[in-house]
Amino acid sequence: MPDPESEKTPALAGAGSHWFEAMADFMGPSYLRYSFTKGTSQEVAFLMDAVPIEPGMILLDVGCGPGRHSLSFAEHGVQTVGIDISQTFVDLANHEAERRGVGEVARFQRGDARDLQFDAQFDVVISLCQGGFGLVGRPEDGAADATVLDGMARALKRGGRLVVSAFSAYFMLRHLEDNDLFDAATGVNHERTELRDGTTRTREVDLWTTCFTPRELQLLVERSGLRLLNLWSVTPGLYAPNAPVVNAPEFLVIAEKL
Repeated sequence: MPDPESEKTPALAGAGSHWFEAMADFMGPSYLRYSFTKGTSQEVAFLMDAVPIEPGMILLDVGCGPGRHSLSFAEHGVQTVGIDISQTFVDLANHEAERRGVGEVARFQRGDARDLQFDAQFDVVISLCQGGFGLVGRPEDGAADATVLDGMARALKRGGRLVVSAFSAYFMLRHLEDNDLFDAATGVNHERTELRDGTTRTREVDLWTTCFTPRELQLLVERSGLRLLNLWSVTPGLYAPNAPVVNAPEFLVIAEKL
């Protein structure tokens, strides 16, 4: 599998800083207690069939967090490389890989999704649950998500598959809360929310989530030299081939490297 430590397959030119790091450091393993993380097995099983993803393939997980998807794919025989800007999450993922006995096929390192340096090395590149795509920018950051998508496309072999989930602008507008500040010009929602660290400690933080329409996602995919194969509405833990609707929280994109 590609070795993120080797000169031949550098993951990143360098890991920058990002507002998500402080959140990840605070949450640590308690991140996996949030309800949206509980559907990993269903999501992976669905993608294995729908993409498809087969044992022996090489997969890059951009914004992997504590590695929940990568680890599950590795248990299905898929060779995985996971990157995340949080060293806390990377350490948790590597520890869990060893605990599960998949340390030889699932490797994790700190890296910045905005500065990917892979070149045509992977059969599949994923970014799920607003991992490296959708959480990278504030309104003033402009085309940060397009930069991430370009790097993911470069990482794919010709004929390889991209899998990205993105938060739905339709859903966001239907469910805006009093503490949400939605920027209509950029599609970025700014939310003030409370995190818990697994003990009694809490912390209020700012969260910026970029939201998309199906048409925007199609244009971004095509701009990066990919061919859109499927675009479905999904809910975490309930992935299915559903046509886009306004009352599902995420869109799931599957595209092919031309």
